[in-house]
Amino acid sequence: MEGPGPDDPFEYRGWTISYGNQEIGRNRFEELFACDAFLLGRMTYQGFAVASPSRTDEAGFSGRMNSRPKYVVSNTLKKAEWNNSTIINESFAGEVSKLKQMSGRDILVAGSATLVNTLLEHNLVDEFRFLTYPVVLGKGKRLFRKGNRATFRHMESKSFVLGDVLLSFKPDKRE
Repeated sequence: MEGPGPDDPFEYRGWTISYGNQEIGRNRFEELFACDAFLLGRMTYQGFAVASPSRTDEAGFSGRMNSRPKYVVSNTLKKAEWNNSTIINESFAGEVSKLKQMSGRDILVAGSATLVNTLLEHNLVDEFRFLTYPVVLGKGKRLFRKGNRATFRHMESKSFVLGDVLLSFKPDKRE
């Protein structure tokens, strides 16, 4: 999951670029417009906060990114300057539970591996959407921490023309 973009400081950075196409773009657009807010880890937030405010596009993707509420989970970030941003640094599980109780649509988490693991550990995940690529990097950041165990129920699969597959799972609470 590490280094999908061209500016990431990873040896194999930009590995998703050759898979970008209109079909993937439509999927990301639909996901973005189905959410009311973003929940992000510090590193993902900082990457988005540098790139997103200056971007514009006719379809409204950038405007949507910039206008939605953003909640960044961090114990070290002191100031969140990207508009509509709030830092959550204490009582993480309680604050995220409150966000989930608000009326509206989805809360979208992008990247943010540490945050994803913490959400999973606190049973705060409603759905996982994994966009997988026909690429093996052989090293890099793992999505799930070593030793974590979780079971999921498959909800949906969607294949894209270049071999990417979007997998949707809900956590299986039977354990």
